[in-house]
Amino acid sequence: MSLAHLRVLLTGATGGIGRATARELSARGAAVLLTGRDREALEQLARELDPDGDRHGVMPADLTDACERDRLAALAIDWRGGINALVNNAGVGDLRLFLHESPEQIDRAIAVNVTAPMQLCRALLPQLVRLSEAHLLNVGSVFGAIGYPGYATYCAGKFALRGFTEALAREADGTPLRVHYLAPRATATAMNGAAANQMNDELGVATDPPERVAVAVCEMLEGSRRRAVIGWPEKLFARLNGALPGVVDAALRKQLPVILRFAASGRQRPAAANPIVQNPRSSLS
Repeated sequence: MSLAHLRVLLTGATGGIGRATARELSARGAAVLLTGRDREALEQLARELDPDGDRHGVMPADLTDACERDRLAALAIDWRGGINALVNNAGVGDLRLFLHESPEQIDRAIAVNVTAPMQLCRALLPQLVRLSEAHLLNVGSVFGAIGYPGYATYCAGKFALRGFTEALAREADGTPLRVHYLAPRATATAMNGAAANQMNDELGVATDPPERVAVAVCEMLEGSRRRAVIGWPEKLFARLNGALPGVVDAALRKQLPVILRFAASGRQRPAAANPIVQNPRSSLS
């Protein structure tokens, strides 16, 4: 199905999922306003997508900066008569025990994964609700439904984004605005460090190429489906965690020694030790 009627603001456009999504949107005919922090990478991507034309636009922005976010929203409202689709794809996260996260790392993760997409949605919502058809799609994670050791702050952000998207979709029920939430599982992108990749290999965790996520984004924009989780058994575990979290607790307890080893990699700790038990007051010292 063609997406030639869509003018899409895509955040995180130069990351692994973002780049693949830009290519898929372009291939299906959409015009894409690409945003991210690296102007050169954005311009290179725009030229790749449309070497002989100017179908796509570029607007560098740090979405954690309120002024830059406001400038981006103002441009999006005017670009090609105004966007009619927003894909909030930008996100950050890495494998690290919460005990080892700094206050600055926590603040940045919440700013990128929660505050920025919510504020961008709020800035663009008056534009989108006036249209005969509009889409707002937030890219979350299966970790927005499962609290996974080693990703406490990332899970917190994605849980929040999922709840926000669900509530907003219900507020928009009966209007032309379609609000979607897509939850990828592990995806082969640069956001995953070596430790996360090695841990996933050892645990036998399936990892999707970013192109699979890109196709799922476009399929949601083609229809009215509100929510989707990519992949089995992740889809099952997300549902099971909501109904029978103790079962998921037991499954993750078996994985915990491996998770702890990789989450604490690079720190001076015994491979199988749980640092929360080993030094329970270190976070308060």
